[in-house]
Amino acid sequence: MNDEEAVLRCQDGNREAFRHLVESYEDVLYGTAYLMTGNTALSEEHVQEAFLSAWRGIRGFRTGYPVKPWLVRILVNTVTAQRRRRSVPIDPLDVAEAQSGAGDPADLAESIEARVRVRQAISALSDEHNTVVTLRYFAGLTVPQVAQALGTREGTIKSRLHRALQHLRMELEEMEPGNGDNDG
Repeated sequence: MNDEEAVLRCQDGNREAFRHLVESYEDVLYGTAYLMTGNTALSEEHVQEAFLSAWRGIRGFRTGYPVKPWLVRILVNTVTAQRRRRSVPIDPLDVAEAQSGAGDPADLAESIEARVRVRQAISALSDEHNTVVTLRYFAGLTVPQVAQALGTREGTIKSRLHRALQHLRMELEEMEPGNGDNDG
């Protein structure tokens, strides 16, 4: 079954068809939520809320359009609403736990360190920039899909991405070992 068939069946109340959508997109939504929040439990909660909202709103989905940006938009709205209500810190141990135990321990430690730095740099971005970077590079949406997911123009997304990547580069350069004032 493809997404369009699943949506049509869902619009007729078929919950099994919705399972197809959940199985197809749960990893993308979870990864996106995790990159936006840095918290595994909160990410799982946001994904569940997003799918629940999607099920409730599936009758209003226009067939012929891609499902992924629609679901991502619901997720982004869920995360954004939660951010307004409370702030949850990033747990670097969550990043470490996500890594596999295979390979050289020194390489693994370096890889974890690099991932923590990237995650911290992304979290230092404004919410607006964090969201576009996450959707474009980690959720794998194209610029038009990011624009659709956020309900804005492609030119605005390109501009935000450009500025976000500039800020991200600066943050990462400042975090490079040996580049900070913390040495000594």
